[in-house]
Amino acid sequence: MNKIPTLYEWAGDVKTFEALFTAFYEKVLKDELLGEVFKNMSPEHIKHVSHFVAEVFGGPALYTSEDGGSHAAMIGKHIGKMLTEEKRQRWVQLLMQTADELGLKSDPEFRSAFVGYIEWGTRIAVINSVLKVNPMEKSQPMPKWGWGETGGPYIPG
Repeated sequence: MNKIPTLYEWAGDVKTFEALFTAFYEKVLKDELLGEVFKNMSPEHIKHVSHFVAEVFGGPALYTSEDGGSHAAMIGKHIGKMLTEEKRQRWVQLLMQTADELGLKSDPEFRSAFVGYIEWGTRIAVINSVLKVNPMEKSQPMPKWGWGETGGPYIPG
């Protein structure tokens, strides 16, 4: 019986995620709607997002080990940013466009899981962006995303 690969393994490797988010953030910085939001991002931002998504998809724990991050830390990056649905949709649109341009795997199963995570994560980011305090405990585990569903309705806090 064949072992089902993780989303990370199916996509490629950490270089796949770094290339995707490098090209993506080049678009974001030039975008009328999103450029202002990201113009002051740290030099490590692209690497951290690449490592975070790769880890969530079953890759090595680079975000939590090398980058010193956590799920709570990622949530905290969005607190007080006052993101709008329009900005969320543009972020998703540009990421999907970049994924197509770079030839990220496009089979229906992978893209369904990829889009599912991006939709889930960006909607959580918008929810948290209107808060003044991070609702997540530092001990909360990193999300793990696979080939299936999220596992139930969103319950804040």
